[in-house]
Amino acid sequence: MPADDAVTCLRQAGAQRGALVALVVHPDVGAALAFGDRSWSWPREDTAPQALAQRVEDELRPRWVWWSAAASLGRLRTSGLHLATCWDLAVAHRMLAGGQRDGPPDIWSLVHDLDPDSAPRTGQLDLLGTAAEPSPAGRAGPESSAGPESPVDSSGHLRAEWVDGGWGRTEARLRAWALLVLRVQTLQAGRLAERGRHPTVSGEPERAVHAESAAAMLCVELERDGLPIDVPQAEQLIDEAVGPRPADAHQAAALRRARDLEVMRHAPQSDGVSVDLRNPAQVRGLLAGIGIDVPDTRSWRLEPWREQHPLVEALLAWRKADRIGTTYGYTWLDRFVGPDARLRGPWQASDGAAGRMTAGAGLHNLPAELRPAVAAPAGHVLVRADLGQIEPRVLAAISGDPALTSATLEDDLYLPVAQRLRVERPIAKVAVLAAMYGQTSGTAGEALKGLDRAYPVAMQYLRRASDEGRAGRPVFTHGGRRVPMWGQLEGLAPDAQSSLAAARGRFARNAVVQGSAAELFKAWAVTVRAQARALNARVVLCLHDELLVECPTERADEAVALLHRTLDVVGAAWAPRSAVRFVADVRVVHRWSEAKE
Repeated sequence: MPADDAVTCLRQAGAQRGALVALVVHPDVGAALAFGDRSWSWPREDTAPQALAQRVEDELRPRWVWWSAAASLGRLRTSGLHLATCWDLAVAHRMLAGGQRDGPPDIWSLVHDLDPDSAPRTGQLDLLGTAAEPSPAGRAGPESSAGPESPVDSSGHLRAEWVDGGWGRTEARLRAWALLVLRVQTLQAGRLAERGRHPTVSGEPERAVHAESAAAMLCVELERDGLPIDVPQAEQLIDEAVGPRPADAHQAAALRRARDLEVMRHAPQSDGVSVDLRNPAQVRGLLAGIGIDVPDTRSWRLEPWREQHPLVEALLAWRKADRIGTTYGYTWLDRFVGPDARLRGPWQASDGAAGRMTAGAGLHNLPAELRPAVAAPAGHVLVRADLGQIEPRVLAAISGDPALTSATLEDDLYLPVAQRLRVERPIAKVAVLAAMYGQTSGTAGEALKGLDRAYPVAMQYLRRASDEGRAGRPVFTHGGRRVPMWGQLEGLAPDAQSSLAAARGRFARNAVVQGSAAELFKAWAVTVRAQARALNARVVLCLHDELLVECPTERADEAVALLHRTLDVVGAAWAPRSAVRFVADVRVVHRWSEAKE
């Protein structure tokens, strides 16, 4: 079979288990593999790219190299396909550069010290009338040839025509593109080795890229598999919040006006002047009319005024209902929940800041009122695991503070901190969080001063990050992710300069902790992804520090043990020179909401 030819070609070239193998797939032309300085291609009519990838995976288990998991796995139509490890060029680029730009021109420019903004650009290339170059399956080819058949132009940039899809015109181009992918990976690995020598990077950047790349594959699977939803329960919860499903847009508008009137009937007479409850400035004016002066209208700001006037109670209740009605109502349910009762939305392995996983379709912002609708299908349970006090534990690991490390040995880290500071536990918790978020006064002001004495190594670590941020210099996470600062001080008034510098300092001290915590979480999530397959289980949600695993009911205890065991192993490998203990609250539930009870 042609798929067997792929394994033969790779083995003859010297590839062994774990080898770096580039994979390039075009839906119309076929697939190409590259290893070392050799490349091969298989036309689609001879071998389905998915079968090719699975065969190589089963026999060699390589570390696949591609521009991005989203693009490559999308072209492979990944249902039923499971690849274990990869090197995602886009992921590595975002570790090296920071920010959100991670297209091939940006990736190529960085490792060749070129200005990405000078890269040539064109419109999308129409390939519908382009015929693939006929060739025997498995034919080897050089990386490129002169002229337009080279992926690189005379300026050293990638050719715009190739970037816009021209790489997939012929098998020869597929092979050249695959070899190019390997060349970029080599250059990225060199840059990451340099990053690992940076004085503030305590982890291993290459290991971090391995985990982050696997997280990118997990994101593809999360979007593909979806989150299980009890649709009748969801409809009931929406009905309780905003009323029955409207028959049309006119009825939806009428229901919305009715919700508004429930608030406005508590308002003082306004002489016919209407108030838009979705306009914060107008809501502030409305509140001022009943003697409540607040700087903004956030729910937490209004909570203390709940008993002051029935308008505030009505406004807070309206806000929850309106959010469900406009963002998470029946339209949301119809759009994102498929006929198989799975909620699907786009996933991204890292945001443009410190590197947290993000998701669309409401997956990361689902109101608590709707969480009972997230329910395991028949014969299954949900195993929910929530990392405990992760940010202070990560701070202990990355700073190397021995006293804070000692506190992590307890299930509740804040108890020994409170004892050391001689304050109540709630104050100790606020003080630790305030230190990581750059707060210097308030409820925990005195306790913050005590933190400097009790945990000087950790506090000095945060101050250094703050100083770097205030100066506009980038900071780096434990795994070496570059977190750039924003804004220019030049030309600003002194007060504006001071305000910008302070904001950057607060952001920087939090980014080094939160970004490092995101790296630990993803390393744990992808380890669970790999080992859960043996239990016929799968990760269905990653929410900040929380994992949700769907598994057969009879394997629940094994899944619980797996989550605890993998956290111990990953934590020890993530910070091998630290004795920090990481903990997770793991519970077996049928509905997500039960985990909070």
